[in-house]
Amino acid sequence: YDAKCVFCRIARREEPGTALLPCEDEDLVCFRDIKPGAPHHYLVVPVKHMGNCKTLKTEHIPLVRRMMEVGKAVLQKNNFSDLNDVRMGFHWPPFCSIAHLHLHVLAPASQLGFLSRIYYRINSYWFIT
Repeated sequence: YDAKCVFCRIARREEPGTALLPCEDEDLVCFRDIKPGAPHHYLVVPVKHMGNCKTLKTEHIPLVRRMMEVGKAVLQKNNFSDLNDVRMGFHWPPFCSIAHLHLHVLAPASQLGFLSRIYYRINSYWFIT
């Protein structure tokens, strides 16, 4: 836990302005992005403080898979069912604003605005899927 990290505080329910969405994984939390790039834009965050996506190793593959499953489940709970029109990924440092691992879940990807298509561009120098 890092008290200076806003995502750590959100995960511990210390940020009353951020509502957590139902999540079936006790090691993860999910909430809406404060600057949505799509009609559905959620962040899936480990409760335990982890660095950005550059710190991921082979042993983290199950964690990332669970993060993706939580993202899909939250979309479905919010009446979005076309899982072929979803974009998920991580901002690559130095392009991540919070140094706590977080997966962006955006849908429908086909409705991303001009700037969001750039900011969340698949496998760009700054956003990896």
